[in-house]
Amino acid sequence: MNNIISIQRLILTIVFIFKIGFPTILSGADLDSKTDEKKPNVVLIFIDDLGYGDLGTYGSPDIATPNLDQMAKEGVKFTNFYVAQAVCSASRAALLTGTYSNRIGIHGALDHMAKHGLNPKETTIAEMLKPTGYQTAIFGKWHLGHQPEFLPTNQGFDEFYGIPYSNDMWPNHPQTKNYYPPLPLYYNEKVIDTLFSDQSTLTTEFTQKAVEFIKRNKQSPFFLYLAHPQPHVPLFVSDKFKGKSPKGLYGDVVMEIDWSVGELMKALKDSGLEENTLVIFLSDNGPWLSYSGHSGSAGPLKEGKGTSWDGGVKVPAIMKWKGHIPAGLVQQNPAMSIDILPTIAKLTGASLPSLPIDGKNIFPMLTDANATSQQEAYFIYYNRNELQAVVMGDWKLYFPHKYRSIAPGQAFRNDGNPIDYYMIDMKEMELYHIPTDPSESKNVFDQNPEIVFKMNALAEKARADMGDALQNRQGKNTREPGNVN
Repeated sequence: MNNIISIQRLILTIVFIFKIGFPTILSGADLDSKTDEKKPNVVLIFIDDLGYGDLGTYGSPDIATPNLDQMAKEGVKFTNFYVAQAVCSASRAALLTGTYSNRIGIHGALDHMAKHGLNPKETTIAEMLKPTGYQTAIFGKWHLGHQPEFLPTNQGFDEFYGIPYSNDMWPNHPQTKNYYPPLPLYYNEKVIDTLFSDQSTLTTEFTQKAVEFIKRNKQSPFFLYLAHPQPHVPLFVSDKFKGKSPKGLYGDVVMEIDWSVGELMKALKDSGLEENTLVIFLSDNGPWLSYSGHSGSAGPLKEGKGTSWDGGVKVPAIMKWKGHIPAGLVQQNPAMSIDILPTIAKLTGASLPSLPIDGKNIFPMLTDANATSQQEAYFIYYNRNELQAVVMGDWKLYFPHKYRSIAPGQAFRNDGNPIDYYMIDMKEMELYHIPTDPSESKNVFDQNPEIVFKMNALAEKARADMGDALQNRQGKNTREPGNVN
């Protein structure tokens, strides 16, 4: 009789557990065990020139982004997430290789005349995951070299549908008229179309391709890299979002990007993959402020794209993995895009690249608001190889350099043409305490000599390692990009 009662209690306990589910966030040991059973999928969404202040969850007052706001509520939102450089190609190189872009020789924005690209000897996230059985795809903008040997299908991706460089590198853009050839649209290594005056369907097309990829690969682990060319100028939006935002065309474009994120989330849920997929949403740099009404907002941050101020290198960063990342977590400690590759390596069991990388696993930061990066500091380079700033915990130290800013006294424009920059020459080092001064308006260099001393020492290590054009220093551990003869 007692045995029968014990069996009944056991059955009732099992039924109760299955009814209420397992809401507990998994520990590192549990995660490793689960990874052995079924490797997690990774969806990496990378947006072009989206500003820190362009999403509702980051304080936008006039652009509706319900899907990204919901993603932040269900995952972790970083408030101090940095990219390695505030410009397209360099930022993408750092993200995909886990390595400072200046270390591997990728600077600025590569165009149709570039004779170099990401060296095939470097290991991308896709190449890292392929040996472990992952299907890989990129839909959108590549921008790491358009020569055949540099294209995504030679850098670890099974599929590529998209453009090789920025969407402004075509004849009808006001700044590049009669200079660039038509913008090619690729399927793998083949140009299947050329884009002229209308790119309004691209955001939808890339989204549809991404959704199809998810549905095709429900039974195998996958890495999906969706790199939207928008809201980089010139701006294009589909008819379904045209005129929908009080922010005008720029707001319409961001609303369509938000819709795209929602479509991916729906595809994952419908495919039963929501609890086995890490979704990462980032921007490549801050807003291109000279485009006035056709540019985004850095919110409370200073300056924008093309500068090492926080408005240029601090970006929206939201990550979600149901059952693994606590809902609604806000991470205020700094991290950087170079940390994405090693984090994915840890979660998937993939081997790190054979060549040295700079990133560190930050998964603990995704689950604990008090966790900090393993990095001593983050180094922000720009203008080819200038070490312009160092981020160490709550502090950011700038070295003397020239940077661009919007020239005063200009009228607002909303026609897609830029207004003028002028150059500012920073003569002395400046130090800012980011938590109390996110706008970087109060230089506290003189009040914190110990902090400055420590950060200077870290900068010296970086100069010896990677160089510094501001001091005519050559680094001992830099590598060449890939070059064509």
